[in-house]
Amino acid sequence: MYLHIGEDTVIKDKDVIGIFDMDTSTVNKATRDYLSKAEKEKRVIYVNYELPKSFIVTDNKIYIGPLNTGTLLKRTRQEFTL
Repeated sequence: MYLHIGEDTVIKDKDVIGIFDMDTSTVNKATRDYLSKAEKEKRVIYVNYELPKSFIVTDNKIYIGPLNTGTLLKRTRQEFTL
């Protein structure tokens, strides 16, 4: 199955390792360092350039997107209940 994470971006749900809230997660310095390192390694993909609300970690990329974690969670549950 696939997960629509905003704009025209969909990812395979089996590749998702975690979905994180941008506001609460980036308070921690370790998370900011992780995202900064991933960006330098060109593993970060911005779904759009609006205010980011979440980031999704997959096997080899990190997607930063406009949808909040609650919306993404609902979408993952819908995928599994169909």
